[in-house]
Amino acid sequence: MGILRLGHVEVRVPDLELCAAYYTEVLGLREVARAGDHVYLKGWDEHDHHSVMLTYAPRYGIEHVAWKVTDEADLEHYETRLEKAGCIVERLPAGHELGQGEAIRFETPSGHQMELYRHMERVGNGLPSFNPPPLPIDLVGIAPPRLDHCLLLAENVPDAGRFMQEVLDFRVTEQLISNEGHQLLVFLERSRRPHDVAFTRGTDGGLHHFAFALDSWADIGRAADILRLNGVNIDIGPTRHGITRGHTIYFFDPVGNRNEVFAGGYYVDVDHEVITWTEDQLGKALFYYENRVVDSFVRIHS
Repeated sequence: MGILRLGHVEVRVPDLELCAAYYTEVLGLREVARAGDHVYLKGWDEHDHHSVMLTYAPRYGIEHVAWKVTDEADLEHYETRLEKAGCIVERLPAGHELGQGEAIRFETPSGHQMELYRHMERVGNGLPSFNPPPLPIDLVGIAPPRLDHCLLLAENVPDAGRFMQEVLDFRVTEQLISNEGHQLLVFLERSRRPHDVAFTRGTDGGLHHFAFALDSWADIGRAADILRLNGVNIDIGPTRHGITRGHTIYFFDPVGNRNEVFAGGYYVDVDHEVITWTEDQLGKALFYYENRVVDSFVRIHS
């Protein structure tokens, strides 16, 4: 029982058509459906209806983050826990979000809207169930297989991390501690990967980035080529993190939401011991090859 994985993110965009073109033609997600002011997208190897929801809004940023749970009983279980933690929980009927079953929505202490759901319409990955090829032949752009994680902003990072642990059963994998002993970054998982969500200091409710998985360092290099061929400026990378060990590129969508493609990392065992980085090693922790803090990485978006 419990949370399986990061299910999807809803992202605000002031120009829906421009962003739909970017996310399908450059990033290479697949458009599944449109409804009103929403465009629903997925990575090519994701079977559920969508993992990214673009929503027209005057201001860019994150609207909500959704987690898929194992069983229907998990909704009631977490609803009780959330209410005990002081959260107001809203029950959303099936179909409130296209393709999604009944869900619960709540606001975290860090000001983020989150949802838990069990059922999502299955649309498949375009490959047959018997003797499938390793990938489709019609991939476009970077074509990440799936959504990987998100980094959110919180004024109180330790409180944000504790809430995810104590109420939603996340496990801490890594943290970065200031010279005074305060937690500046915390990385948490449910899917045995280095992180499904992380928090860093910034305005409550804010988004630093959301990331898509790639398979290898070679795919990271190919992604850099595709970005530049399409005139997309690379914010940071290609490089490697010390924290999580992942290879990475950061870049922005056309309206200012920061994206990342991420490859590598490690498997997280149940008895994984938390890895701690110290502030004097901040440069190496964030960008291992450069061993310095890249200014644009700490630029935050509320």
